[in-house]
Amino acid sequence: MVRTAIAIAVLMLSGGGALAQGGDAALGETVFKKCMACHAIGEGAKNKVGPELNGVLGRTAGSTDFNYSQAMKDAGAGGLVWTPETLAQFLPKPKDFVKGTKMSFMGLAQPEDVANVIAYLATFSPDFQPPAQ
Repeated sequence: MVRTAIAIAVLMLSGGGALAQGGDAALGETVFKKCMACHAIGEGAKNKVGPELNGVLGRTAGSTDFNYSQAMKDAGAGGLVWTPETLAQFLPKPKDFVKGTKMSFMGLAQPEDVANVIAYLATFSPDFQPPAQ
């Protein structure tokens, strides 16, 4: 658990924000179709194989009413909050970012797909306020 928290802290401090900026939400909606087998978003969204993703930006990892892996719960307990920067690090290789996650998706290989999906997710996170730099 401590190693996971340290790894997450290092990754959070290492950047990734460039990928999260400049995304196109309309294109992200198309890319998100890859996620829809496991995740739902929007009005009436419910948990599926993965948690529903309304309000994901600004949320502590593993904190909603869903049966998360212990690794994801530990990541949240260690301080992982989903921001554009942390999602930009998670989405390309989820199993590398949170070792032990139950998420079976291999990741989004294209940086523009990552940025676009984050922009799309942001449209369902109206209360998210990026931390002051």
